[in-house]
Amino acid sequence: MGRFLKNILWATDFSKEAEAALAYAEVFAKTFSAQITAVHVAPDFSPALYDTSLTVEQELIMRMDAVKKDAKAKLRRLGKKAGRPFKKIIMTEGSAAKKIIETAENEKADLIVIGKKGQSILEKILIGSVANHVLRHSPVPVLVTKKRQKKFSVGKILVPTDFTKEEEIEREFAWRLAKSFGASLTLLYVLELYGHEFRFVDQMFDSVLDKFKKKVRPGKRGIKVSHDVTRAINAALGIEDYSRANQYDLIVMATCVGGLGRFFLGSTTEKVISYTDLPVFALPPKYCS
Repeated sequence: MGRFLKNILWATDFSKEAEAALAYAEVFAKTFSAQITAVHVAPDFSPALYDTSLTVEQELIMRMDAVKKDAKAKLRRLGKKAGRPFKKIIMTEGSAAKKIIETAENEKADLIVIGKKGQSILEKILIGSVANHVLRHSPVPVLVTKKRQKKFSVGKILVPTDFTKEEEIEREFAWRLAKSFGASLTLLYVLELYGHEFRFVDQMFDSVLDKFKKKVRPGKRGIKVSHDVTRAINAALGIEDYSRANQYDLIVMATCVGGLGRFFLGSTTEKVISYTDLPVFALPPKYCS
């Protein structure tokens, strides 16, 4: 199987969350023999220069140049500390989310790795974060991380499912990740307490598992694939509780955002990301169509 992750884009604002994200990016880079491109987006102060004197303008420009130079030096040191220099270091200005997406497109990245900071309840529901904006508009998968585990490895991958046809691509990505990491896959269906019962869960699981079996070439050992059903108040909480209780290493989900309600409340994937401390390999909405 050819490598499907060759160029990883790591976005940093030099926060602890961004540094933790780099550790995860390094594991993926090592597993897939990929290179890492680092990008830092500085605030764009050009609008503030319109009504300033020439002296103040020149001082601000000099300060920004110094900030960029310092940031670039930091990134070089981080690359050396990681044991491999970055393929490229990109310094840019403007909206962080927009510039990260633009850089991913220009650099032909296969994966964006970004750290997510903790948010207030209001931010989680209405505003969203840079990570959420990137996830909704990214042209490629996004690995969203929070806390850094002492020693990150991928041995168990959780793949939530509700058996929609859009999940075929999601399961394909999960399969390829499992093959590369030598990990097991668990398909999880969450029965929401206030939702409708799904009477044919077993039959649907059998259909999916049969497709996985067909991926295994004759004489080759396949990936261990299991399935489970859990109950929860809502899908996101059920996924978070199950993944934590059963000590999974990675969650693979697609972000399907549609309708006004989902625009404000966020997708199940976004909610899982806000709840869990596990890294989430998320497929943006373009993969849901």
